[in-house]
Amino acid sequence: MPAKLYVGNLAFSVTNEDLEALFGQIGKVDNVAVVTDKFSGQSRGFGFVEMSTAEEAQQAVSMLNGRQLDGRQLKVEVAKPKTDRPRSGGNYGGGRGRSSWR
Repeated sequence: MPAKLYVGNLAFSVTNEDLEALFGQIGKVDNVAVVTDKFSGQSRGFGFVEMSTAEEAQQAVSMLNGRQLDGRQLKVEVAKPKTDRPRSGGNYGGGRGRSSWR
């Protein structure tokens, strides 16, 4: 069963290929995704790596959490499941976007 890992504190220069090479030293990597800004395309400084087994994922956490990559100390942990969150953008903030005087 694959296990998804969160990888934080990435240098903006780190690519999917860089993460795949690093985690591939531990075990089989099924998927890699460095999260990027949808407008600029620049890395947001974190990503996700999916290892093929939970054992390999746990080994990756213990071996790579705190390791330096491109001058930054990585934060590697098992990813938390995605939860349903209310969509933002509604008028929940007490009149945002409107002038308070008339």
